[in-house]
Amino acid sequence: MRIELDDEKLKKIHDVELELLQEFDRICKKNNLNYTVTGGTLLGAVRHGGFIPWDDDADVVMMRKDYDRFQKICEKELDHSKFYFQSIETTPGYRWGYGKLRRKNTVFLREGQEGMPYEQGIFMDIFPRDGVPDGKIERRIHTFLCFALRKIMWSEIGKDREKNRIRRLIYTVLSYIPQKTIVKLYRKLIRYSNKKETKLVRALTFPLPKRLSGAGYCRKWYNNYLPIKFENITVQAEANYKDWLKAEFGDYMKMPPVEKRKSHPVSELKFPEEGKIE
Repeated sequence: MRIELDDEKLKKIHDVELELLQEFDRICKKNNLNYTVTGGTLLGAVRHGGFIPWDDDADVVMMRKDYDRFQKICEKELDHSKFYFQSIETTPGYRWGYGKLRRKNTVFLREGQEGMPYEQGIFMDIFPRDGVPDGKIERRIHTFLCFALRKIMWSEIGKDREKNRIRRLIYTVLSYIPQKTIVKLYRKLIRYSNKKETKLVRALTFPLPKRLSGAGYCRKWYNNYLPIKFENITVQAEANYKDWLKAEFGDYMKMPPVEKRKSHPVSELKFPEEGKIE
């Protein structure tokens, strides 16, 4: 049954997200890792001074080198009494091309993902950025490879959630591809994407907004960073964040219509030291 994320529940979710952001920022500062808040988190920082009122997660981006270092550092330096990190390389059954930092003793179960075989606490997404080929033809091939791998990863959910019977059948077939094989394909795509420094970068297995025409984000945007206020803490943002927001959202200071102010559909929810809400 779907849970309505009212203002009270969203406030509790935001409190946990701030814990996650602070722990992530602590590790990055200690180990000289660069990152930027991104997506609705960056938009919220600029337009609202913190969370978008109806947003229910947090998003950050790291260049691939820093992202890989963060994964290794987490093994020893993450506060494992409160948090855990998941990635496709380390978490059985996990089928996303980006990592999630989650809060222990919580549950945030999105509709359609009830059957996934890993723990699903309240989380923040950590997206790695990889290169996009400069040549037009090679870029088209790269875009297709990213699309295909994303669908393979999604297939475990798509085989049950997809309404179109043909697509559901395709997802069912793709879902039999072992995770070890998916990881190998993903690592090959990472190596291919970073064989040389390119002008553009992207998250390989996350769709780009249509206004970017399947290309990517300017690499130079991730060369410099600055502190930015987010609620009652300070996090890090790319110095050219206004250019990024314009590319991602267009007129980013304009509020969306009420009917588009939506949170993710959730079927189970639990906060630290509280019982489950179902």
